[in-house]
Amino acid sequence: MADTMLFVVFPYVAVLLAVLGSVYRYFSYRFSYSSLSSELVENEWLFWGIVPWHYGIVPTLLIHLAGFTIPAVMALMHSTPMLLYLSELAGKVFALLAFAGLVILFVRRLTHSKIRVVTSPMDWVVLVLLLNQVFLGMWTAFFYRWGATWFIQTATPWVASLATFRPQPQYVTALPLVPRLHFLNATLLIALFPFSRLVHMVTFPINYIWRRLQLVVWNRRPAQ
Repeated sequence: MADTMLFVVFPYVAVLLAVLGSVYRYFSYRFSYSSLSSELVENEWLFWGIVPWHYGIVPTLLIHLAGFTIPAVMALMHSTPMLLYLSELAGKVFALLAFAGLVILFVRRLTHSKIRVVTSPMDWVVLVLLLNQVFLGMWTAFFYRWGATWFIQTATPWVASLATFRPQPQYVTALPLVPRLHFLNATLLIALFPFSRLVHMVTFPINYIWRRLQLVVWNRRPAQ
């Protein structure tokens, strides 16, 4: 019963909250649909945190997405020991980058008085959950080796079963505690998505790719 609640009911509730909450927030509080950047308050620590965080987490998310959507291709990429070693190494490097950047961002908000003023309780919750998520992912990568191969044999069919409304939680309930906590923590982040700054993930300005170059003209008053 507990496994069904955690690995079947909870994911459906989380996705429903994420979709409906995001739509409601977009039409009700559209101007809050951003990362609410604190760059104007402090930008030096922000740079050293946000750059490794994004360079680490974006490839990690894309790799996870590929494992869910094109598992056959991912399996082929791990079909030889050399490819497996390289993929595992790359995953660890990206995870360490993300974790280092996230720690800097967390310390920045914790120690900078002006940043603390503009930090909401939900910001702290999300930061802790993100730290926990990356830490659990690194624990899985370093201590349960070859996650790149068993991921597509466990997590992928579990997610596919949920997507086709034929849930089969047994794919993940037999895994060790840390990978299961990793999945549950990710599900909680999905549930909190529309109530946090994470909504900025779906506001990437795609039209910038084909937008005409912007002409900036400085018009300064002459010195008196």
